[in-house]
Amino acid sequence: MADSPATAAENNIELIRASVRTLCADFPSEYWQQVDRERLYPTEFVTALTHAGFLAALIPEEHGGSGLGLEAAAAIMEEIHGSGCNGSACHGQMYTMGTLLRHGSPEQKRRWLPAIAAGELRLQAFGVTEPTTGSDTLNLRTTARRDGDHYVVNGQKIWTSRAEHSDLMLLLARTTARDQVTERTGGLSVFVVDLREAIGHGLTIRPVRTMLNHSTTEVFIDDLRVPAANLIGEEGRGFRYILDGMNAERTLIAAECIGDARWFIRKAVDYASQRVVFGRPIGQNQGIQFPIARAYAATEAANLMREKAARKFDRHEPCGEEANLAKLLASEASWQAADMCIQTFGGFGFAEAYDVERKFRETRLYQVAPISTNLILCYVAEHVLHLPRSY
Repeated sequence: MADSPATAAENNIELIRASVRTLCADFPSEYWQQVDRERLYPTEFVTALTHAGFLAALIPEEHGGSGLGLEAAAAIMEEIHGSGCNGSACHGQMYTMGTLLRHGSPEQKRRWLPAIAAGELRLQAFGVTEPTTGSDTLNLRTTARRDGDHYVVNGQKIWTSRAEHSDLMLLLARTTARDQVTERTGGLSVFVVDLREAIGHGLTIRPVRTMLNHSTTEVFIDDLRVPAANLIGEEGRGFRYILDGMNAERTLIAAECIGDARWFIRKAVDYASQRVVFGRPIGQNQGIQFPIARAYAATEAANLMREKAARKFDRHEPCGEEANLAKLLASEASWQAADMCIQTFGGFGFAEAYDVERKFRETRLYQVAPISTNLILCYVAEHVLHLPRSY
């Protein structure tokens, strides 16, 4: 008797998970410790993921991809992090893809997607946030002025991760002055910028050193000429277009946090079962058991919301509430698990050799980026609970 469609899909995702774990086994702790210590970009890891087809999961088969949904993509990212690896070097290609896939023209898809799927191009940079406006996206100051068959772009972006390791960048800029738009979200447009042509010709990238190896940068744009053919969709509707990418982003980040949390829990369980103090395993003590159990409970609950968000996204249903809640709950669960794990390890938790301190730093990021927990709470209060707008 043949499997039902739902069962077949679940089996397929389990096969994907197993394949990702096999690939990640080739990149052990020593690899990530060196990458982190020397602030390197994990080129070998990203290349392996690309050749295995995992970074093309969301690209339709007609354009050389796997044609999978966000649920499968989330499983890929979860397993990467659950294996002790770090997907932040390449997850941008997954979620940035949403804007191009859903709103790009057929010609734009033919132009870029096959090369991205084949690993010949990387689309991993997302130029949205600015130093002066932060998360207040509707007030961004980068402008794009139409000049014949080009747009002339001027402005500045911050926290544009992976820009130094990407060929293409998705850029959000204002094409109509804010005082001239008829609705609050209007006047913003999305462009695909070819960084290979732009760097040194109006675009400058400067690395920003942070507490973790995240390859983030600041981007300066001065009279950069971008072909009008690189405009995604209609001029002035860019904010709506990037929302698809943002819902995918939140869901994928939630999956990464679930993977991190499960890694921390597994590390803590193994260590607590083997570490003997005062003649007994420390895992026998409820003071150790209870924090691990609570972290596990929080992780499993967050994962249910992550699954719900991915399924609604794949069905093209509104999923802003679910995607935001998934990111909120999963990032908090991963941080709870990280704190628990380092407490379980004690002094050894701060030693590089155990990887706990590295993953501790990495997962802390997701309380702040790509959107802070406070802004998610504002979203839930206003758009879900219909409380008065607070900002």
